[in-house]
Amino acid sequence: MDAQVGTIRLALGRADSDAGTRPSGVGRQRDGNRMADQRARELRKTMTPQEVKLWVRLRELRRQGYHFRRQAPKGCYIVDFMCLRSRLIVEVDGAQHGFECHVGRDKRRDRYFADRGFRTLRFWNNEINENLDGVVETIWHALQRSDGADAIAE
Repeated sequence: MDAQVGTIRLALGRADSDAGTRPSGVGRQRDGNRMADQRARELRKTMTPQEVKLWVRLRELRRQGYHFRRQAPKGCYIVDFMCLRSRLIVEVDGAQHGFECHVGRDKRRDRYFADRGFRTLRFWNNEINENLDGVVETIWHALQRSDGADAIAE
């Protein structure tokens, strides 16, 4: 049995290394996803205090049927929090996001997600520290608006 497993691995290894037997970019995308998953795992282990505070509150929304993922790979990005049901992304921004280079990057990122049907809410760290209830209430209203839009579309 071990010999068969070894043979299968060798066969898979040859197929993966032979670019002529697979469509262009297939292996690279799989490797890119693997790298994004690994980076997302690292980010989940090193969440900021503000991300942790918000995560605790977002998890409470599961009782109402809203499941958030944290540090989730989506496309070529890793988002802080994402609710697929409502197509809502929540980002927690530190002071570095106020610099001009980050503002442009964040706008491109938000446009990328908007083009794919997602809305992005951004909160500063100090908003979470000073007004966590208000932040969660804003998220709750955005979730409710999403549900209402879904009902109207149907």
